Amino acid sequence: MLTERDHTSITDDQILDAVAGVWGFDSLRPFQLEAIRAGMEQRDSLVVLPTGGGKSLCYQTPPIVMGRMDVVVSPLIALMKDQVDGLRQNGYQAAAIHSGMSAREKREIEQAALDGDLNLLFVAPERLVSGWFLSFLEKCDAKSFVIDEAHCISQWGHDFRPEYRQLRLLRDHFPRAGFHAYTATATERVREDIIRQLGLRDPSMIVGRFDRPNLLYRVTPRVDARRQILEALARHQDEAAIIYCLSRKETERLAAFLSERGLNAAPYHAGMESRDRAETQEAFLEERIDVVCATVAFGMGIDRSDVRCVIHASTPKSLEHYQQETGRAGRDGLEAECLLLYSPADAIRWGRLLDDEAPESQSEHLDEMRRFCSDLTCRHRSLSEHFGQSLEGDNCAACDVCLGEVEELPDATTIAQKALSCVYRMGQSYGVAHLVDVLRGAETEAVIQRGHDAISTYGILSDLSKKALTNIVHQLVDHGALSRSGGDRPVVELNERSRAILRGEEQVRLVKPAERVRTRRADTASWEGVDQELFERLRHLRRQLAQERSAPAYIIFGDDTLRELARSKPGSLIEMANIRGVGSKKLEQYGEIFVQEISRQSVR
Repeated sequence: MLTERDHTSITDDQILDAVAGVWGFDSLRPFQLEAIRAGMEQRDSLVVLPTGGGKSLCYQTPPIVMGRMDVVVSPLIALMKDQVDGLRQNGYQAAAIHSGMSAREKREIEQAALDGDLNLLFVAPERLVSGWFLSFLEKCDAKSFVIDEAHCISQWGHDFRPEYRQLRLLRDHFPRAGFHAYTATATERVREDIIRQLGLRDPSMIVGRFDRPNLLYRVTPRVDARRQILEALARHQDEAAIIYCLSRKETERLAAFLSERGLNAAPYHAGMESRDRAETQEAFLEERIDVVCATVAFGMGIDRSDVRCVIHASTPKSLEHYQQETGRAGRDGLEAECLLLYSPADAIRWGRLLDDEAPESQSEHLDEMRRFCSDLTCRHRSLSEHFGQSLEGDNCAACDVCLGEVEELPDATTIAQKALSCVYRMGQSYGVAHLVDVLRGAETEAVIQRGHDAISTYGILSDLSKKALTNIVHQLVDHGALSRSGGDRPVVELNERSRAILRGEEQVRLVKPAERVRTRRADTASWEGVDQELFERLRHLRRQLAQERSAPAYIIFGDDTLRELARSKPGSLIEMANIRGVGSKKLEQYGEIFVQEISRQSVR
């Protein structure tokens, strides 16, 4: 039975003791203590922390410190289940009520809440605002509500969900309750909209750093996607990876291609049967598969902490989506790679897909995404500035630009002049594909019928591949060196900048796919002193335990904890209790098993 405490009597040390006992953390990350205090005091708050920044801990801590039950609004069943499973592994009293449960299971959880045996209750927004459930929560004396993934309430957010708009009703039923909105990706406009839509009263604004220095961002022209993806996955052999594709068919084709080459891969998209989606998700979380080829339907609530690579096989539709999706890499704080294979044609495809359903801001989002991909500036700086923050230092040492991997195309201005001259000689009346055929000297029926095999620029760039040349033409469009008409059959046209380039008054910078990638210092520094053979044995042990319990492997121990175990090699439970990430419940459950494995390795 819960007994609520007075928040004014609770010290910071007592909060840290609770965190150490449950999660095994001996310190808090920046901004976490402020968010926890706001939750304890039931003062409205808006908390914006990057994916992997420890948001969940901020709202999970107040109920156990205060001795009460808080309610968490969550948009997906998978998100609820993962959080509940992880909390229960730590001995935390949490539960979720959702449509995938039996009536008996729901009654048991409802009774536990009424009896004061829960600290957190997860629920979907639709259920939360139903009349019966509101009455039930009043009986439970609910005093604090957490709105997770709060950007879903804003039409300016990247994942707007109309059902979130109903949450304003909670203020009428619980006028004295604290309301706490949590999100990982919110521009200033989205933050203002969240406050307005939820009716937050003088909220505590806790906005962390958006920059994720452990992530290595790479953006490269998409020339041979499958080869480029294989090269990236080879850098992360036997490690978890997510590959985002634009269409459902692409996820299936790519997963089949990777499987044929011996990789443990599976597709995931909204068109699959629900049981098949669940199987892919569970297999990924339990480390039975390493690579998921997915649409954006995969991700929210995927808390596997050891994802070492996120690949975008096509360009995301906004920087908010990109930040959210790449944020699924390196959630444990260890290094991870984020590779974006960029083709300007992707923006055109998104424009067609979203033309009828997207708000007017969608075009703005696509333009921002294209600039991010084509500008030769620090990726970390570009993302930070997009979210209204600056980045210190001149070199992040964690992106392709700052690592010197971005390779400029030699003689770019000359190549551009040849392409622009060809557009002029064809009468500015044809699309990218036909322009590329003429420049390469292709003997297609269309080229011959139109007499373009007889113009002076026919075959003038025949030394370039079709994919490379297509990418170059799209780069010229992105940089404003060419214009592209609207309509169903757009054509490329010259503009004032085109003419300046043709006259030699302006220079052009174009990029080509990097021929080499560099390893930054953090990739090797984080392994210093780690017995890598022992680390792999501990990973194998973690996988076995997860499969025996049908649980996600990461909730047993994260990679950061395993690396520290393989570095310090504790020989007793007392020594293991000092390892970050080893709470009292996990020490009781798994301590002896891991100490024995470490001892066996030491004997060899």
